[in-house]
Order: sequence, then C-alpha cells, then structure tokens
Amino acid sequence: MSFEFRTGLATAMALALSAGVATAQDKSIIVQSTTSTANSGLYDYLLPFFEEQTGIQVNVVAVGTGQAIKNAANCDGDVLLVHAKPAEEKFVANGMGVERFDLMYNDFVIVGPDEDPAGVGGMTDAQDSFEKIADTGALFASRGDDSGTHKKEMSLWADTDVDPAAGSGAWYRETGSGMGATLNAGVGMDAYVMTDRATWISFDNKADFEIHVEGDEDLFNQYGVILVNPEKCENVDAASGQAFVDWVISDAGQQAIGAYKLNGQQLFFPNAD
Repeated sequence: MSFEFRTGLATAMALALSAGVATAQDKSIIVQSTTSTANSGLYDYLLPFFEEQTGIQVNVVAVGTGQAIKNAANCDGDVLLVHAKPAEEKFVANGMGVERFDLMYNDFVIVGPDEDPAGVGGMTDAQDSFEKIADTGALFASRGDDSGTHKKEMSLWADTDVDPAAGSGAWYRETGSGMGATLNAGVGMDAYVMTDRATWISFDNKADFEIHVEGDEDLFNQYGVILVNPEKCENVDAASGQAFVDWVISDAGQQAIGAYKLNGQQLFFPNAD
C-alpha cells in the first residue's frame, strides 16, 4: 500500500467520521408545547442535558395547549408536550399521536390582590371561590385562548351555577393571551387570575398579588408527552422524537425535571410510569 494511498484513505476516514458527527449534531426536532413549561424556564434547564447526550437539538414552539395540539395535528412538529389530558387522549385516539405518557404534574392556583375584594383568601374549593368572585362582581381575568389552563378553568365554571360568558366585558375579562400576559393584565386591573403554579413562581410582576385559593384536588395539573404519528405525518423524525420522549420519561429525565427549582421551590413533580 503506497504512502499516497494510505494518506488518502486516512483522510477519507477522517472526513467520514466528522461527517457522521456533524449529521448527529444536525438532527433536530420540533416540540409543540404549552407555554408554562417554557415560561417557567424548564426547557432552558432541561434541554441542554438531552442535547449533550444525544446530539439532537430541540426547537420548542410554546403556545396554548389547544393551539399546540392543532399544530401537531397539522404535522407541524415531532413531539407534543401539553397539559389537557382528555384532549391529549383524543389526539392519540384520532391516530395523530403514537402513545401518551404521563410526564409530570403541579397544580393551578388562584391569585389576586392582597385586599382580596371577593374574600376568597384561604379557600380550598375552587368552584366555591369562583361563585364568590362572580357574586361580588370582582374582576376575573381569563386567558380565553383554549389553552390547557383555560380548558381547566372552563371545566371548573361548568361545575358552578355561574355562566361567566354572561359577565364577559363586565367583571369577566378574556385576554385571549398567554399566561404571562394574562397575569400582567390581571395585575394591571386588580383582577383574580387562575394560573399554573410554575408560571406564578417564575412571574416577576407580582406587585401586591398573592395566592388566595389552592389545595383543591380539582386544581391538579397533569402534563403529558406524545410522539406525533409518523404514519400520519411523513415529516416526523420518529427516531429523534422517540429519543426525546424516552429520555424525558426515563430515570435521568425524571430526576432532571424534579431537580429544577426557582427560589428554592420545585416547579414540576415527575410522575412518568
């Protein structure tokens, strides 16, 4: 074997190896996600661990859960990570998702100004607090955007004797915006707001607002993760998407989720089977 041939072979092998590494690093997926996981800083903390281990870059599209599901159903994404279990199960039943996994949970809370005009402070029954807010005509700011939070809020109203739509534009204000924007609007107008706890912990513009209602089992907030079905969406990178799903529900991913804290407070509690 000539020196020139050996040199050429070594160069070719080096180029092939570097190309293989580049290919692994160039892999990327789109995760259609609820806003709370992004606004809380969870992805900024979590994704570098996954990307370092796999070389797969994760691009997050953070929108309300309803919009995230629509985007995934339109094949605009590889993985769905949201918090509206009935809608997630329907997504899988319709064939758009491969399998749904419980991922983590926290809870919803109802926050409001410290003067508490409706007198709901300390209550642990969400529906009773909603009725009291409506009866007093105290302002309530709703996302009104078909997000997971909005879906939960509407299910709570459905178990009361109040139709919030009748108060729309008066005491009931629909922002049509994300959680952070709705909290800002609520603070600006001294209105009660229902929010996921993670967003509340990470929210910087609390002013004189505080948590008034918490601890109701109906305020439980479960998150799920689903691989978009490659048989329905040819553009889905099933291998990379499944690698992400497998990692976040693995012991390593679950430990990383549980370790994420802000101001000493744990934001999400892993509960994958």
